[in-house]
Amino acid sequence: MGIKHIVALVVLAAIWGGSFMFMRVAAPEFGIYALVEFRTVLATLVLLPFLLATGDWRNMFRDWKPIALVGAINTAIPFVLFNYGSLHLEAGVLAILNATAPMFGALVAYFWLKDRLTPVAVGGLILGFAGVAVISQQKVGSGEVSFLPILTVLIATACYGLAASMIKKWLTTTRPLTIATGSQLMASVLLLPFALTTLPDSMPSTTAWLNATALAVGGTGIAYILYFYLIGSVGPAKAITVAYLVPLFGIFWGLVFLNETLSVQAITGGIMILTGVALTTGAAGLLRQRHKRGKVPGTG
Repeated sequence: MGIKHIVALVVLAAIWGGSFMFMRVAAPEFGIYALVEFRTVLATLVLLPFLLATGDWRNMFRDWKPIALVGAINTAIPFVLFNYGSLHLEAGVLAILNATAPMFGALVAYFWLKDRLTPVAVGGLILGFAGVAVISQQKVGSGEVSFLPILTVLIATACYGLAASMIKKWLTTTRPLTIATGSQLMASVLLLPFALTTLPDSMPSTTAWLNATALAVGGTGIAYILYFYLIGSVGPAKAITVAYLVPLFGIFWGLVFLNETLSVQAITGGIMILTGVALTTGAAGLLRQRHKRGKVPGTG
């Protein structure tokens, strides 16, 4: 990857890492459903001009059924679940647990699409989920929270993993920007009744509005554009490495702006999860191959 690609990768990780902080601030005032509705509507408005510029908007209507299903599984449900989790868990913990999505993706692809899982990948899954257990034990055992918020976040990341296989199965000929815009639009429609019946009793504060806007415009709209730029420029295998940087930024923003603290146990669990993801996705093997050829990742 060139310098501009590395910069884009770091900026994307910083934005996505900040999303958990934005949720932590905005969700208590907006409510779970109203925040997701605001996020998906505004993200749709950000993405739509780019889609119109490509002239591919007709395909969004052509493939509306699978896109609507992806909108439910990859946007509506996980966004709602993450909002609930943000009411109880630190931004850093949310970012760490979010990193389990590729592991769930590998599991779903194995059972549904019959993708192969190597012994190393299986070991990565075991290690990653052991890391989840470490974090869960620390949180639940200390009496900080019940297991429910952790479970809802894991269901959300499982939805991300399921959606990846759905896209591979049904939308391989549809452009990513079309899927992203359409899924945000469809999620807005699906969630509208829930949002209207759970509106906050009082107007959210300016701080909450700013965080909600940053979540929608930055964490969804701009982030998707950056992600698709990376996929087109360096390929999906390299673009997905953003997953390893997001937890670092999630932890950093939480420490700096929300005065959060993370226990040694939570950090240990996070390292186990990220190592497990690297093994499951084959990133560790790719790294070894590059070193054998004398080529350092991120150069050339």
